[in-house]
Amino acid sequence: MNTREDREEGSRSSYWGAAGVTEARAAHAHPDSPAVRQAIVVSDLHCGCKLGLCPPYRIQLDEGGYYEASDLQKKVWEIWQKEFWSEWVPVVTRGEPFAVVINGDATDGVHHGATTQISHNLSDQRRIAKLVLEPVVEASRGRFYMIRGTEAHVGPSGMSEEALAEGLGAIPNETGNYARWDMWARIGSHLSHITHHIGVTGSMHYETTALMKEFAEACGEAGRYRLEAPAVVVRAHRHRFAEIKVPTGAGDGICVVTPGWQLRTPYVWRGSGRNTTPQFGGILVRSGNEEVFTRHYIKTVERTPEVRL
Repeated sequence: MNTREDREEGSRSSYWGAAGVTEARAAHAHPDSPAVRQAIVVSDLHCGCKLGLCPPYRIQLDEGGYYEASDLQKKVWEIWQKEFWSEWVPVVTRGEPFAVVINGDATDGVHHGATTQISHNLSDQRRIAKLVLEPVVEASRGRFYMIRGTEAHVGPSGMSEEALAEGLGAIPNETGNYARWDMWARIGSHLSHITHHIGVTGSMHYETTALMKEFAEACGEAGRYRLEAPAVVVRAHRHRFAEIKVPTGAGDGICVVTPGWQLRTPYVWRGSGRNTTPQFGGILVRSGNEEVFTRHYIKTVERTPEVRL
């Protein structure tokens, strides 16, 4: 019998490559044990939104109906699958093992009276997110972690993201939760702190203000209790990339905010986002021989078409 899972598996293979899916799945079954020196971090996928990340094939929803991604969603998927994961990630990771961190808002949820969701059934949204992320889990060879995002999107206490993370086999934290609020990640010899939220701004002039504040507070809190300060502070939530570097006694201190994978929503159109184009991409955090450093991939889509009057 040709089940829904069979149809979707065939569609996934056509986009990720049947051999690549098979090899990655075999590797995932036997993840390597040594610690890695690098991590790929992405965030704000907002799967389940008609403006969020979605595979380009027909997806069956609860009660038997179907959803097919829009033309713009298919363009974003091309960036996600081909340009980011198939081209950029292998080059920037140098063919070496890496971990993956999904830093919050993997699903869109039901929020703020919005009508942009594909379905208000959260199981549909999680199914879409699972289809998006299963090949990523496989590419990481099981070194896969999830951070909880905004409750408006992922439910009280991040319960929707917790269910998704468990279904994907994310590595749990010390209390057994598959999606966590934050993570102190030892990447090589350097310490990074990863969590979803950071302050936002309505002006491009002040995009880095919250980053400097975030890094200073992280260092101040560490010093207050004689703890190790993070070399890298990673945040998300704003859907726009920004990064600062400051000199410290241990080399550059870095605070970086990842872009998202969501097109402009009605909420964005009424704010400062009306003057910007959406950003898609992610970052690498790598512990080098002497210092920790980051690399980023940022892409956008074309502006709305010109109208000749």
